[in-house]
Amino acid sequence: MAELDRETSVRVVERLLEAYPDARCQLHFTTPFELLVATMLSAQCTDERVNMVTPRLFAKYRGPEAFAKASPDEVAEDIREVGLFRSKSKHIVETSRILVDVYGGEVPNSRDRLMELPGVGRKTANVVISNAYGVPAFAVDTHVQRVTNRIGLAHSSDPLKTEQQVCAKLPPELWTKAHHALILHGRRVCTARKPKCHICPVADLCQYARSQAQPKAEQG
Repeated sequence: MAELDRETSVRVVERLLEAYPDARCQLHFTTPFELLVATMLSAQCTDERVNMVTPRLFAKYRGPEAFAKASPDEVAEDIREVGLFRSKSKHIVETSRILVDVYGGEVPNSRDRLMELPGVGRKTANVVISNAYGVPAFAVDTHVQRVTNRIGLAHSSDPLKTEQQVCAKLPPELWTKAHHALILHGRRVCTARKPKCHICPVADLCQYARSQAQPKAEQG
């Protein structure tokens, strides 16, 4: 399926923003560091589950200094409900120590510097810089990857290429908003197994919806 042009891509995002006025970061946080930890925990885990764990986690460990002094095994016990909790606890402690030793306890607002931290990939770095610091960025998770390629905003199985293709079509001020709206759309309408094209606000612009409707039109 062909990709949508820039004008149509902007129309898609504008419609999604109208359909999901509550589109925003679903992870609960009060500081850039809390967002960094929450995003690290969210890998292969729902935001809802992460939000159940982080209140008591952040009450026990108040900032990177506290995490840096903790053992990975201790933190692992505090996040057992989260998938891959042992590797995540190790990365959180290691990252906290680096933040304290190198950055004075502050989370850098640079994607490249964030990606040098243990357990921090491009998606996590994009989430942090866009939501904590207001830096235009487009994070690609599983929902965004699926929905952008279905609609035609991108055409790639590689998240980095998907990010680049979408950013090339949208003005920077829409990148973060589009990310949040696409996630909600993927959860509520454009689901993995049975997308609800009949209630989709962008079905008339969507490449996938058009392809599904085409055989019916030909039969008629």
